[in-house]
Amino acid sequence: MMRLHHVQYGRSFRVLWLYEEIGEAVLGPLEIVEHRIGSKEMRESDLPRLSPAVRIPAIELDGLEMSESGAIVQHLCETCAPALDRPVGDAERPAFLQWIHFAETQASLVENLNLQMVFLRPPAKPSPVVVKLTVARLRQTVAGMEARLGAGYLLPSGFSGADVMMGFNLFAIPYFVDLAPFPKVRAYKALLETRAAHRRACAREGAQRFYTQDFYPVPEA
Repeated sequence: MMRLHHVQYGRSFRVLWLYEEIGEAVLGPLEIVEHRIGSKEMRESDLPRLSPAVRIPAIELDGLEMSESGAIVQHLCETCAPALDRPVGDAERPAFLQWIHFAETQASLVENLNLQMVFLRPPAKPSPVVVKLTVARLRQTVAGMEARLGAGYLLPSGFSGADVMMGFNLFAIPYFVDLAPFPKVRAYKALLETRAAHRRACAREGAQRFYTQDFYPVPEA
């Protein structure tokens, strides 16, 4: 059995989607432990034992305890899903690793915007300067993807764990960056969403409950 410590459509969505790609026959039944970001429950649960940062995702699998979404995705691909891995010696290995780690660089900008635009409650206000700079940086990462994407997945040989890492990112980015100028990124997002495992993961998630509006513009100074 795999137990996944999870926040709806958070970074742990990557692991949920990967579970659906690999399947119960390999990983066993899935138990989802749902958390609310920043809650007292998170601090009092098993999460502090599993994650040094007390953050999702964390997994428990056949005696293995792991946190950090990139590490979990890479480990599960290496040990349970060779078709989704690019092992040492594979010509695509460097690009595979680069995209996995790029995904977390990009996600850190999303996290900053979430903190500024979603978590702050009155009388606290987001910083227009910080938000403007962060949105610009996030838009630049999208432009970097646009310049590198082809007609399919991230790697020429096909779908991999690197694509799974983009599941959280491409769900959240459109709340802060207009994707209209990035046709390749939009086509890539649509391609990921056609995968049966992605659809199953979204069905488990249900309607998102985190964002309260469709787009968050930069606040006025």
